[in-house]
Amino acid sequence: MATHTTTNTQTRAVNLRVRIDTRELIDRAAKAHGKSRSKFMIDAARRAAEDALLDQTLVRVDPKTYDHFLKVLDQPPNGEGFDRLMKARKPWAS
Repeated sequence: MATHTTTNTQTRAVNLRVRIDTRELIDRAAKAHGKSRSKFMIDAARRAAEDALLDQTLVRVDPKTYDHFLKVLDQPPNGEGFDRLMKARKPWAS
């Protein structure tokens, strides 16, 4: 039995009214990324939409797992990776 994956490639227009300074900012950012205004805005809006939906994700666990999770969070950070991070040069430091 063969399975077929289809991708919806139809597009629809989305019209937005933005202030001139906002449009100029978007245009500069798009140019810096080598993208058209539309491509830049679509990519940014898609990322924002995915983030908004991921923020709404609810993860359910049993009480034992939840207690373990809280216990791990309450532990102070440590380990080789943490020590290396703390010793790294800070970008804001001169």
